Amino acid sequence: MGAVTNARRIAFINEKGGSCKTTLVSSLGDFLARERGKRVLLVDLDPQGQLGKVLGVDVGAARRTALDLLLDTMLGESTRPALPVQRARHPYLDIVPSNKSLALFAREVAQLGGDENHCLRNALAKATNYDFILFDAPPSFGTITLNVLLAATEIVLPVPLTYLALDGAAEMTRTVEMVRTRFAHPALEISLVVPTFARNTRMAAEILEKLRFHFPKQLSQTVLGYSVLIDEAQSRAKTIFEYAPRSTAAGWMAAVADELLAREPVRSRR
Repeated sequence: MGAVTNARRIAFINEKGGSCKTTLVSSLGDFLARERGKRVLLVDLDPQGQLGKVLGVDVGAARRTALDLLLDTMLGESTRPALPVQRARHPYLDIVPSNKSLALFAREVAQLGGDENHCLRNALAKATNYDFILFDAPPSFGTITLNVLLAATEIVLPVPLTYLALDGAAEMTRTVEMVRTRFAHPALEISLVVPTFARNTRMAAEILEKLRFHFPKQLSQTVLGYSVLIDEAQSRAKTIFEYAPRSTAAGWMAAVADELLAREPVRSRR
């Protein structure tokens, strides 16, 4: 296996779509770079490529993408030594974009042979100048998601306050335990559970209380509601801190980012 860096490697993941994970990755990554002076690498591992789109990257025209990141170590470092990184409008914020080509990963890796589960972890041995590496994972479990979980040591789990989302949170807990044991990755842990799309309803309050019961230490102190400003920002390929930095929504995202900073695991402190 390749070496790992001292960067905090955090997967934003929920095995059910529509959880707010891409919004969290882009917003928290931008805030950590823009307001906290951290060097941040965002890695989009979702074939939809939405992380790049909301940051103004033309993902369809990208010559090198997350697919190259995953395959480069199997092709040999001498042929493609550089990471497929683009600047994301801030000098401390970089991104590895994704597009539909990522759907070819299973076919390509089968032809090349090798360790298909540790492609991402091995590739990131070259990412030595970052404080944070944030992964936007696919919304379903498969080889790419397993690569993300084996490359990460922390998980941020966004959970919409809807009934079916509780099932998704339980599934994620089982997946983490499976990866920890079956793939000998005991460092992996859920560090933060973020309630999203909160509404002023009895159902939302009940689900939030159940999350407090199941994740007493991991549950975020900040609950994210719905904000049209976030949708407007993304439609203009901006983060909430570029579009409406003094808004309530920006305050939510800043609070979650600072909470993530405060929860830095002891083992990752330099």
